[in-house]
Amino acid sequence: MSDEHTSSRQTEVEEHEVTISSITEDFQEQVLEEGLVVVKSPEGLSVSVDGYGFRLGKKSERMVVKKADGETVWQFPLDQLSDVFILRNGSFLSTDLIAEAAVRGVSLHIMEPNGRPVAQLQSPALTATIETRRAQIQAETMPIGRQLAVAFAAGKVLNQSRLLRYCWKYLNQTDAARAEHVRKAASDLLRIRRQMLQMSRQEAAEFREALMGFEGSAANRYWDAVGQIIRDRADFPGRRHRGASDSINCMLNYGYGILYAQVWSAVLRAGLEPFAGFLHADRSGQPSLVLDLTEEFRAPVVDRTVIAAVNLGQAAEIRDGRMTQEARTQLADKILKRLESRETVEDKEFQIRSIVQMQARRVATFLRGKSSHYRAFRLRW
Repeated sequence: MSDEHTSSRQTEVEEHEVTISSITEDFQEQVLEEGLVVVKSPEGLSVSVDGYGFRLGKKSERMVVKKADGETVWQFPLDQLSDVFILRNGSFLSTDLIAEAAVRGVSLHIMEPNGRPVAQLQSPALTATIETRRAQIQAETMPIGRQLAVAFAAGKVLNQSRLLRYCWKYLNQTDAARAEHVRKAASDLLRIRRQMLQMSRQEAAEFREALMGFEGSAANRYWDAVGQIIRDRADFPGRRHRGASDSINCMLNYGYGILYAQVWSAVLRAGLEPFAGFLHADRSGQPSLVLDLTEEFRAPVVDRTVIAAVNLGQAAEIRDGRMTQEARTQLADKILKRLESRETVEDKEFQIRSIVQMQARRVATFLRGKSSHYRAFRLRW
């Protein structure tokens, strides 16, 4: 190979190096190519790899990403990486990269296609994770823990209200009476949210029961309104959790499972303890913090997707009380596409999948005392 060709190839590779300085805005997301996304946060660069045949290895001080034919397509300085998210669909990791990532405190995450974590590879000496989890455990009985619980619950109710208002705009064109029912429910939810926001000052002994009471009232109003929105398209007996056999509840429960997996991944990547929550009570085997953070994304991701599908006449087929395989596949595709759609946070657009990760990191930052408040994700309407 000639020196000229070698120099040209080196220049081409250098042009594909991604650094913190090449991404100018905080939390900015950049799609490098299909199956490869990078997000900048205060902790560094987070790289998501979702493509068959990518090969991840180490060269000098960089993580290199190659295609199946061995061509190097992107490089990332290892000292600027915070974590790497790899879907289990045919990508390859070198042991050199695994070892170097552990030394530098870069977490490597192997995920199922639906986002459920399979494995997490990291150094046992990550002090940031230790500090975060210690602060998280201590916060359970402190005002900061109650502030988070209120933020999660109030964020959920706000997004439910905004989704109802979004649906109201379209329903009002065809059925004014039903639309008014939905509009009033949206307003009621905002009133309940205002009551929730006053609760962070309440004493711990009364706190959880009172907050869950407000959450229950909001849920009753919300699901009643959802029933009005889809009334002409499907029978909806009201919200059912375990053991549900109707189409709408089966769709919701299945969709929440996919979302739940995405949030669990984000919680782990942020160095948080999944089983120590603030809104949901601690129970054996229950990842309470995952459930907490899931709340603010239920309406924007799953409820919106299910309502849209039902209104298009695409309610899931049920056999023997369960969704058919075809129905599950179709719904999973819709939920994952919704996670890849973009919403606005602080006047910038990101994939919802990235916003979930951003919110998990903000929880960690708040718990460590590095920020003065935590603000739940807010759906546009």
